[in-house]
Amino acid sequence: MKVCVTQRYNAPPERVFDAWLDPKTAGRWLFATAWRPMRRVEIDARKGGPYRLVDGGGAEYTGRFIEIARPRRLVFTLSMENSPRVVTRVTAEIRPLKSGCELRLLHGDVPAGQASGTESRWAGLLYGLGETLNARDSTRSVSAAS
Repeated sequence: MKVCVTQRYNAPPERVFDAWLDPKTAGRWLFATAWRPMRRVEIDARKGGPYRLVDGGGAEYTGRFIEIARPRRLVFTLSMENSPRVVTRVTAEIRPLKSGCELRLLHGDVPAGQASGTESRWAGLLYGLGETLNARDSTRSVSAAS
């Protein structure tokens, strides 16, 4: 099954794209939750490069980058520790708008019984990406004013 989630951001496409590949930023929102922050983030941001994220509860998310076309498109495989034989494919497409951008996430090969939960999880993660980008803007503003 395929899951599709769309989210708009008040940030330029480059910042939204880079938030996926910068380990420090990705560790704040990608697969992270308030109850299970990321404990380890390894990202080799090149075509064919692997990534590995491990949260505070020990859940592990791994895969490889298939396509990196900054700032418009990112494609990667995704496997989770609890389903190591299930390899899915995630595509993030970023479209510039007059103000900010729109991210369309397509997650393919999702097992049928997990589609609804996967869609909800991505909606929450993409919301977290927005909060991460907004927090960075707030910090930048405070630092600039100091």
